[in-house]
Amino acid sequence: MTKERFDIHQHITDKIVSAIERGAGEFRLPWHRGTGNIMRPVNIASKKAYRGVNVVALWAYAEASGFSSGTWGTYRQWAEAGAQVRKGEKAAYVVFYKELEIAPNTGEAETETRLFARATPVFAVEQVDGYQPPAIDAPPVITMTPIEQAEAFVAATGARIDHGGTRAFYRPSTDSIQLPPREAFIGSPTSSPAESYYSTLLHELTHWTSAEPRCNRRLGKRFGDHAYAMEELVAELGAAFLCADLQISDEPRADHAQYLAHWLTVMKEDKKAIFTAASKASEAAAYLIGLQS
Repeated sequence: MTKERFDIHQHITDKIVSAIERGAGEFRLPWHRGTGNIMRPVNIASKKAYRGVNVVALWAYAEASGFSSGTWGTYRQWAEAGAQVRKGEKAAYVVFYKELEIAPNTGEAETETRLFARATPVFAVEQVDGYQPPAIDAPPVITMTPIEQAEAFVAATGARIDHGGTRAFYRPSTDSIQLPPREAFIGSPTSSPAESYYSTLLHELTHWTSAEPRCNRRLGKRFGDHAYAMEELVAELGAAFLCADLQISDEPRADHAQYLAHWLTVMKEDKKAIFTAASKASEAAAYLIGLQS
């Protein structure tokens, strides 16, 4: 009897779908971090933030397990840091891609390079014993609040932003972002009015990156009728990544009810859809970060 091969794409997709469905009644998604650590998950060894779908996957794992530190590592990485993963702890999984050369078929002269996904088990700091965080120097004097940083971040992109009406959207024909007046945004138990405004603006700014001179994001060929839902998911993830980087508490958008079901449909039909969306969102965030002087 052969052992069924572990499908990392299906595993991570199922984990994220489950996280969304658990909060679907309130339209809350796993990357909406009203409390606790809202930063991108960080690797204990490299000290670098995870990217793409690994960010979303680890947020989903953390949400399901009640973890808030945002620090993860493999069994060996924790051991090298002087810690021990506790017996019986269940791993989360991240995915990395490796290029492999495939031998040519008969009659073909060149080898073919393909990307293969490799699943890597990781554990959160809450799952280990003996870890001593490094001493942290006194924090630098903060000269800008997160909201001021967000304002400067948006201004550096050069995007045209108009205010008026009751809807938030990106209009390709004028290459401009339309938002309701700032005073129309109200707070919530987890977000101030300003945080609500900027999380919405960052969502639309991610849409703005889809234009041809920028990221030239075209999802229609692969996703067809689901392309709109996929672009919304890209924009939501892009906003979540940027909110984490700018330390802005993100909250569910008012229009989640309109397309949440579509996201679930796409992810259940295509196990790699969330990987594509997260990759495109990371690309959009990197493009906007690259515009900062």
